[in-house]
Amino acid sequence: MNRNKRTSRLLASPYIAWALIFIIVPLVMIFFYGLTDETGAFTLENIAAIAQPVHARALWLALALSVISTVICFFLAYPLGMILAKNKLSSQSLIITLFILPMWMNFLLRTLAWMTLMENKGVINGILSFLHLPEMNVINTPGAIVIGMVYNFLPFMILPIYNSLSSIDDNVLNAARDLGADERQTFFKVTLPLTVPGIISGVTMVFIPALTTFAISTMLGGSKILLIGNVIEQEFTLAYDWNLGAGLSIVLMVFIVVNMVISIISDNKGDEG
Repeated sequence: MNRNKRTSRLLASPYIAWALIFIIVPLVMIFFYGLTDETGAFTLENIAAIAQPVHARALWLALALSVISTVICFFLAYPLGMILAKNKLSSQSLIITLFILPMWMNFLLRTLAWMTLMENKGVINGILSFLHLPEMNVINTPGAIVIGMVYNFLPFMILPIYNSLSSIDDNVLNAARDLGADERQTFFKVTLPLTVPGIISGVTMVFIPALTTFAISTMLGGSKILLIGNVIEQEFTLAYDWNLGAGLSIVLMVFIVVNMVISIISDNKGDEG
């Protein structure tokens, strides 16, 4: 028994070291800088700075775009997940590979590709001009940021929903139909409730990176649109005000923790149901 414990501890030691170096230490540093001023004295001014108009505007804009992107991803991913779950294994493997394949490419390169497509003299406007159609002014707008978020984070919504749908026993659906339920009733009373855990996982995996992103908004939104991620990034890299940047990061972490708590509670209720 003791030998098994020693073996387990030995196998877990690399993960423990990783967690300490790349999770615990950075979090301690964030809280230290966020709760102190330049002299090292305790203060809450860095956290209260979120109430300043420029910071509050960036936070609420980030929340709004994150919610919009998450909703769009859900409505795109759920029908696709149903199609994948109903197809044969060979078709599933091919289609899933097509959606995962872009994830093998660097995140910044994928976003840069959309920047090339949507810029004023880009591919999309070039095609529209060739067809003598009105050109689109998409780049450097909130719409461009939403498109970038949806494109980059859609696979994170598809896979958990697909896994939930594929795990539903066909006999359960057939039983509902045998009891007189039509397709609409079967979906809303059987299929949808059974996929709630997958939906919650997908929402969490899309909403959190969308809320914290700064690369997408920088590349597709330009300097005209600042999300809270951009503000924090600039405080660390341009203003070199680590205290303020850490304080705003703590506020952002609160929103992330609240989202995760809501997800866990909803997931537990879904399991009990």
